[in-house]
Amino acid sequence: MASVALFHSVLGVRPGITDAATRLRAAGHEVRVVDQYDGRVFDDYAEAGAHVEAVGIPALLRSALDGVRDLPDGFVAAGFSNGAGTAEHVATQRRCAGVLLFSGALPLELLGDARWPAGVPAQLHHAVGDPFRRQEWVTALAADVARGGGRLEVVDHEGSGHLFTDPSLPAEYDPRATERLWREALAFCARVAG
Repeated sequence: MASVALFHSVLGVRPGITDAATRLRAAGHEVRVVDQYDGRVFDDYAEAGAHVEAVGIPALLRSALDGVRDLPDGFVAAGFSNGAGTAEHVATQRRCAGVLLFSGALPLELLGDARWPAGVPAQLHHAVGDPFRRQEWVTALAADVARGGGRLEVVDHEGSGHLFTDPSLPAEYDPRATERLWREALAFCARVAG
């Protein structure tokens, strides 16, 4: 059983996040959803992005670390979209067993983090046609993880939805890709929980 810190996307704690927490708990893992927006949610990416800019990335990264302050070392940092970058940052600041990234990957230099933690594995899930996917960032993160002695496992899913596991976003949701994602992600959690 793993302890998982789950970071939401730019849209906040929507049904895709609560579903993720439910699936992880059903598999026997302890889950902490870190709500960096204090309950606020968005339906529009541009509006949500403006909120992030107003709050500021440094403040959001500090609140992420505050949200896991009392978790014992060895948890899995997991995040959706910009929450994936947050999970990466947390893993560079705390001792994590693994990192799960959903629809997001940032090179560490964009986060201001010097290096990936030694030997920590990561798994990244992306839709092939995700309009927010930047392959050069995926490649750079894979190199960052490899330099740290870990491995980034990239799992590509058919489709074009960004937050394709969120049933409340019908234009993006893909139930088949969602089920595959959770098979792979739960297997990853079981492996790193050891």
